[in-house]
Amino acid sequence: MQTDSVETELLKLRYTIDSLDEQILHLLNQRLDVVKKVGELKRANNSIIYRPEREKSIVDRLTQLNSGLLTRPAIEAIFQEIFAVARNIELPERIAYLGPEGSFTHQAAESRFGAISEYMAMGSIRSVFESVETERARFGIVPIENNQEGSVIETIDLLSEKDVKIVAEILMPIHFTFASKCDKLTDIRRIYSKDIAFRQCQKFLTDYFEGISVEYIPVESTSKAARKISEEPNSAAICSHIAAKLYNIPILFNNIEDSQSNATRFFIIGKNFVNQRSGNDKTTFVVNLPDSDKPGSLFHFLEEFNKRNINITKIDSRPVRNKGKFQSWFYLDFDGHIDDQSVHDIYTLHRQHIKWVGSYVKLG
Repeated sequence: MQTDSVETELLKLRYTIDSLDEQILHLLNQRLDVVKKVGELKRANNSIIYRPEREKSIVDRLTQLNSGLLTRPAIEAIFQEIFAVARNIELPERIAYLGPEGSFTHQAAESRFGAISEYMAMGSIRSVFESVETERARFGIVPIENNQEGSVIETIDLLSEKDVKIVAEILMPIHFTFASKCDKLTDIRRIYSKDIAFRQCQKFLTDYFEGISVEYIPVESTSKAARKISEEPNSAAICSHIAAKLYNIPILFNNIEDSQSNATRFFIIGKNFVNQRSGNDKTTFVVNLPDSDKPGSLFHFLEEFNKRNINITKIDSRPVRNKGKFQSWFYLDFDGHIDDQSVHDIYTLHRQHIKWVGSYVKLG
């Protein structure tokens, strides 16, 4: 009798869930009908379809209204998928990213553009930039820095070189998994991964493999490591969760990185893309100062930011390679938007020495 009562209650709850799902489906279709009209207006006025600042404001507003079990990350994950479906209705999107498939950059791309977009795994960061610059891809995803390893120099150099704009940034925690088909750690003879992953998981390797005869083999990517052990016995890989899942490799340990605060910042890049102000923005300049090898040139330039109370969040120097001297150009991230009066004043004052690479919603 008690079993029948439980089954009856379960049927009622499932009926309620089915009813709610039907309402959600109906509301999503209503939303997409409105999105379609928005897209028609945008195309008629030659406006940009993707608006990161608008998407962030929607998530912010819904998070403030939320009084249920959903967390902000859950709200963001659900609505990023809705946004991606909506954008593809307005204009189908092709996304280039630094491959291979199953890489952390692939994971970052899907976190923003969802499963419905068309993805192109590129073999190098330069290939991603060139795909966007030539408009073979609408957007590109590239890493810009890791908080354990520092800046991705190739990305910085290409932001100076290529005719693209920064559309948005993505901040993603980096968690490594230890995957293997072996049942026992003592059966493992070879561990594959990218060199950076070995460095960032050193404590785990020491704790679990000290005294065990294991060969550490660096490969081009954590995805390749996962693919390799899918075909090779007595092996293991340090890789992303998405790569282990892609190649159907059992995960023995999750989150094996030394630092639980390990995170990578990625850029979404696009061609001729300009964001509207959100009220919480970041801007990137590439600056090639005259006489940068002389005392005070960088100081006097940065003093313009100090006088206007603008916070510089990142600065890197890169060599000027075509002058035969030891001179540098500079990469700067700072708080503010190009349309802010204080930022615009600096840009106007030094326009001949500055390349504006983009203003975008600040996430961190």
